[in-house]
Amino acid sequence: MAANNRRMSGKKGAQVGSGGKRRRGLEGKGPTPPAEMRKGHAKQRAAQAKARRAQGRTQGRRGGGRSASELVVGRNPVVEALREGVPASTLYVQQFIDSDERVREALQLAAERGGINLMEAPRPELDRMTNGLNHQGLVLQVPPYEYAHPEDLVANAHDEGEDPLIVALDGVTDPRNLGAVVRSVSAFGGHGVVVPERRAAGMTAGAWKTSAGTAARTPVARATNLTRALEAYKKAGIVVVGLAADGEAEIGELEALEGPVVIVVGSEGKGLSRLVGETCDFRVRIPMPGGAESLNAGVAAGIVLYETARRRG
Repeated sequence: MAANNRRMSGKKGAQVGSGGKRRRGLEGKGPTPPAEMRKGHAKQRAAQAKARRAQGRTQGRRGGGRSASELVVGRNPVVEALREGVPASTLYVQQFIDSDERVREALQLAAERGGINLMEAPRPELDRMTNGLNHQGLVLQVPPYEYAHPEDLVANAHDEGEDPLIVALDGVTDPRNLGAVVRSVSAFGGHGVVVPERRAAGMTAGAWKTSAGTAARTPVARATNLTRALEAYKKAGIVVVGLAADGEAEIGELEALEGPVVIVVGSEGKGLSRLVGETCDFRVRIPMPGGAESLNAGVAAGIVLYETARRRG
């Protein structure tokens, strides 16, 4: 009996089945995907790089795009930006801040506007964010501006059944001038502003404030190359008029303002660049009996836009 027990104890128990795993493992997994679709394959990486390059070239042709986000720093600047309706995504408030009426107003304006995140942060974090600027415990983050494409301005005018009225800025680097031009374009029924992508003012918080909120309804387009953008406008049947102190005619004599037109305004000091000036169909001047040598971009654009609106009215 003992021997029999020893023989039985050496036997294995009941065999557990594989549950069909072996059978499924022998089944085919379908055709092998192309190398471009296999994760980590060299051909897939090459295809992805090619797609990124193609996208970059398309964006370069199209213009437009987004600016970088911006920080408004300090109690007075933050309150002013919120009062003027400058777009904002986050208001950072220093922990244990000594609250005064500006801090309270900033918090109230942010709450009333809605859509602005309120974040409490320690002082070292705000110091890091602002690169050591005197933030006084308040930092407002302005989201990237969505620029239009120059062609979009023409399309918008046609959608409204109107002749395009566009202002292009050549070499204007002060955001406040850009904001003033945007405000004038809005006031006189224009369809937008075009700025170069490089060496030009962009839609910063300062430009937003100067526009007095009109930037929310007046598009700003960014052109990779301003000269090419003006040439494209000319091919579309739009007259390009450049403002120059030595222009061949006075602005009041130009009948072209009654039709589709792009008004090009240069910087106060240098005026129009050579290539842009040569691209213009007309170069006109603003009469100044008082003898001033030049006007800043915002004032000059306002005068020409008024004259255009008067003729069209």
